[in-house]
Amino acid sequence: MLFWGNSCPNNNKDYCFCKALFYSKLYLKMKSSKLKIGLVQMHCGKNPQENLGGAILRIKKLAKAGAKIICLPELFLTEYFCQSRDKKFFELAEKIPGGPTLIALQKTAKETGVVITTSIYENAGKGKFFNTAVVIDADGKFLGKYRKMHIPDDPEHYYDEAHYFSKGDLGVKVFKTKYAKIATLICWDQWFPESAREAAKKGAQIIFYPTAIGFQPKENLKIAKAEHEAWQLIQRSHAIANNVFVAAANHVKKENHLNFWGSSFVSDPYGRVISQAPIDRSADIIAKCDLSLIPQMRHDWPFLKNC
Repeated sequence: MLFWGNSCPNNNKDYCFCKALFYSKLYLKMKSSKLKIGLVQMHCGKNPQENLGGAILRIKKLAKAGAKIICLPELFLTEYFCQSRDKKFFELAEKIPGGPTLIALQKTAKETGVVITTSIYENAGKGKFFNTAVVIDADGKFLGKYRKMHIPDDPEHYYDEAHYFSKGDLGVKVFKTKYAKIATLICWDQWFPESAREAAKKGAQIIFYPTAIGFQPKENLKIAKAEHEAWQLIQRSHAIANNVFVAAANHVKKENHLNFWGSSFVSDPYGRVISQAPIDRSADIIAKCDLSLIPQMRHDWPFLKNC
C-alpha cells in the first residue's frame, strides 16, 4: 500500500492519504463481513421438554463461542415421528406465532443476542398442519415463517410426511436479520434447485436446511454411501450455482426405524465444505462465513444475471 514520501506519485501526500483511507475502509468492511454461524446436530428423544431444554443449552454454548446465527434440526422437538401413523402426533402441533416452542426460542434469542432458525410442527387451524420454519432475530423478534413445500410421500421408506403435513402455501421467504439475509428451507426442499435459486434471487446470503435424513434399515451399504454423498453434493451445488452459503443441520443416530446420518455441514459459495459434524454422534459446529465472497463470486461468475 502506498503512503508517504518518495513512494507517493509526485510526492502527493493527499493522494496517498486518500488511498490509504480507502484501503483501510475496504479492509474493515471485509473484516466485518466475516460471520460465525452454528449448527446443532441432535439425537432427538421422545420427550419434547428434554429436547427443547437440551437445544437451548447448546444454543447458549454456541453463542458463547461466537456464533451469531444458529440452526437446529428439522422437527427437533421429538423423534422424527413421520415414520408411522398415529393420531397422537397431531397433538404435537402448535400455533405459530404464539406456541410454547417458539416463545422459548424467542426468549433464548433475546438473552443470547443470536438469530435462531429451525422447523416446528404448526397447527394452522381448520384442519391444516404444516412443517414450518421459523426465523427469530437477535432481539427475540419473530421475523416470520416458511412452510415446507416439498413433502415426502414415501411410507415404504418411513417418510410418511404427506399424512401429517399440507404442502406449504407461503412461497420461499428471505429474512433480513441483524447479521445477514437468510432463507430457511426444510429437508426434502434441498433436493429441488428451484427453491434455492428463488431464495438467492430474493437476496439470501445463507440458505439453511433444518434436516431429518438417514439410512434405511438393512440398506445396501454401497447404495447408502452413494445416497449420503449425493445429499451433500446436491446442496454444495446449490451453493455454487447461486453464489451463497448453504448450511444443513441434521438429526443423528437411530430414531425408531431410521438411522440418521448426521454429517451436518456448511458449504461456502465455491462448494467447499468449511465445517462438518460427525456421522455418528451429536455435535455442535461453527463455521466462519466470509460474506464478501458472495459479491466477489457474483462478479466473477454472474449466474443470476441469466435467470
